[in-house]
Amino acid sequence: MSTNFSLTCEEKRTLCELARWGIACGFAGKQPDSPDIPTPQEGTLREKLGSFVTLTRGGHLRGCIGTIIPQEELYRNVARMGFASAFRDHRFPPLRREELGDTEIEVSVLGPITPCPDPERIEVGRHGLLLRLGGRSGVFLPKVPLEQGWDRLAYLENLCRKAGLPGGSWKEPGAQLFWYEALVFAAKDCTP
Repeated sequence: MSTNFSLTCEEKRTLCELARWGIACGFAGKQPDSPDIPTPQEGTLREKLGSFVTLTRGGHLRGCIGTIIPQEELYRNVARMGFASAFRDHRFPPLRREELGDTEIEVSVLGPITPCPDPERIEVGRHGLLLRLGGRSGVFLPKVPLEQGWDRLAYLENLCRKAGLPGGSWKEPGAQLFWYEALVFAAKDCTP
């Protein structure tokens, strides 16, 4: 399993700029779907792909929101997720303008989400996971278990907790476990 797309340095830079543009919209009191969004002419940025935008300050999470199932062109999605990560992540107060200068922006572009054929094949750090069961769901980006120091089993157990389910729920009949890969890059990685 691998992503079926790649991004050039220029495309990565554009996506990071679009995430920042979405945040700037919020400071200006506008929505990031306004008609003046910078629009690429063609290429991967015009494809329908899921994405997450993660904001950190001083090495600590400051906001992270994304879409797993692609519903719009990538460039639009990243701009909206930048806005949402800064102003709509219910775990944090809205980002303040004075915080933006030392806030790191990271973009994750998701490959296709497919049913996980065997939980034994999950590779920590490579596969992101989505669990659905009984109207509940939980998702982790591929980097989360690495950051937390989890092995494969701890990854699955914490995914259950994130979904609001008891441990071991990923093994229950009716549980749907999906996996995906992602391209992950930060604004600092995209400087010319």
